[in-house]
Amino acid sequence: MIDWPLAQRLAGFVAGQSDAPPPRADLGELTRDSAERVIAYTGLEPLSALPEAEGVQRQEWIRANVASMSAMLDPALEKVGRNVAKPARQGMQLAAGVIMTAEVGVLLGFLSQRVLGQYELVLLDTTPDDRPPRLLYVVPNLGGAVRAFRADEREFLHWVALHEVTHAVQFAGVPWLQRHMAGMVRELIDGAQLKIDARRALRLPRTDDVKKLVAVVRSGDIVTLVASPGEKATIDTMQATMAVIEGYAEHVMDAVGTPLLPSLPRLRAALDQRRRSQKAPARLMMRLLGMEMKMRQYQQGKVFCDVVVRAGGIEALNRVWRGPESMPTLAEIENPHAWLRRTDVPPALTA
Repeated sequence: MIDWPLAQRLAGFVAGQSDAPPPRADLGELTRDSAERVIAYTGLEPLSALPEAEGVQRQEWIRANVASMSAMLDPALEKVGRNVAKPARQGMQLAAGVIMTAEVGVLLGFLSQRVLGQYELVLLDTTPDDRPPRLLYVVPNLGGAVRAFRADEREFLHWVALHEVTHAVQFAGVPWLQRHMAGMVRELIDGAQLKIDARRALRLPRTDDVKKLVAVVRSGDIVTLVASPGEKATIDTMQATMAVIEGYAEHVMDAVGTPLLPSLPRLRAALDQRRRSQKAPARLMMRLLGMEMKMRQYQQGKVFCDVVVRAGGIEALNRVWRGPESMPTLAEIENPHAWLRRTDVPPALTA
């Protein structure tokens, strides 16, 4: 349904070019140093080799994510219009394909202008052996951020490397994590109710429809608009898990970076200010693309991890890696001490 080559070309057009000078620091060296420091601090031991650093342009980042998104979306999109008569279904699929191709292209093009680094892992019907994860650094965006923040280049790149390497260590050191995430993605795709009622699709939206859409856009929870109650529960679990994964990386990059990077407080302040000071059109775009939810995951997850470490050290926080049942719920993300009380049992009893 989605014309992926066309979406990729559109994304490349939206991505544009950056006039920032590329970083000169050795990303491979910084990544290897970061891996040693992250492993030493967290105590997580990778069970497989970590991916090598790859400095890429926006176009290569787009290509990598087109491959990941197509693997995840195509199976679900095959269900669209199955309850509609064949002639109408073909027209509906064509129209939906045009719209979704444009949306995906704009989405990836916009994101490619902003992402600094990515631990790229396909979370669907694959294993790391089938399709090894990649550690990507978007070179023009790193150069632009260094210039915008007036940052020391080596310090800033080291800070970014700490975050992305933490993700690599998480998935390489916690065998069940990839399977758990892939299972939730598969559950959402298999249970997706992508049926379209032709009569509703052709009518004008009612006032209630508009009010509901406005409320969802304001909250940044676009993904829940079409979710059934069962899907919403899975989405909640996935959001809580992602909050921990992202918050853990945010905590580690600051905990490890504080004694290592003299300008870290200024870098953190500059990054937070950048997130808060997006111009109005960019903020709306971020909401529509779900990026504000991602920012909340960073913020809420980091607060959770910081509180837990202050209460019991990194050993207490590492309880999250005992198994899926030890992951906090969304309510516990907001109340870390409740999670600490629930998980304060010997690891052997939760294995």
